[in-house]
Amino acid sequence: MRIENSFIPVRGVGAKTERRLWEHGITHWDDFDGSVVGETTARRIAEFVDEAAPRLADGDARFFDGAFPSKERWRLYENFRDSTCFFDIETTGLDAARNDVTTVTFHRGDETTTLVQGDDLTAATLREQFAPADLIVSFNGKRFDVPFLEQSFDLTIDVPHVDLLYPCKRLGLTGGLKQVEKDVGIERDRPDLSGRDAVRLWRQYERGDDAALDTLVSYNRDDTENLRTLMDLVTESLHDETFVGSA
Repeated sequence: MRIENSFIPVRGVGAKTERRLWEHGITHWDDFDGSVVGETTARRIAEFVDEAAPRLADGDARFFDGAFPSKERWRLYENFRDSTCFFDIETTGLDAARNDVTTVTFHRGDETTTLVQGDDLTAATLREQFAPADLIVSFNGKRFDVPFLEQSFDLTIDVPHVDLLYPCKRLGLTGGLKQVEKDVGIERDRPDLSGRDAVRLWRQYERGDDAALDTLVSYNRDDTENLRTLMDLVTESLHDETFVGSA
């Protein structure tokens, strides 16, 4: 589902009105002719499209991040797929005031990059990774990954963000990332590893076990790369559940 199929960002247009538009064949901004809705709503839709169309042409993801209700921001993905960055962090604990970030992995396009504490994990390299992204995707990143990074590295991450935890819940997929992966059939090389193992592996690395770091990085990369597969599955499912018509 693409942004151009959506009317819900318009003030006064809720899910029922949007669905009614779709059911009458108005499934794209270009289809809107002022019918189906009242005069005031029609004017608001026309004004929104007049502003939104050039914003979309310019690739202004921030405009649409602010325009869409939070639970509908998954709709940005298809338009900004090529500039979406998936990311995941590993830490030594849950409290950013007492614990450290050990690795951060980013996946965009066909490239995956892992930053490691004590090597190349710095505020500057984090900014470099986030900067090109029009959209970032995480799992529980709004409550954990982003605030942890912001506190640990004194930076601000203000890129439009889809946290897959919430659209997964909307689809009845609950639990942590590993459970959700299992429920939708996503496989990984080391399904036996968990976040607790990630802490153990880092401690082993600190004691001189380089192989432990290799395993930790592999685990973190699996977490991150699987987010892309999960995002594709989730957006496809939400499209089928939500949209009336063909994009």
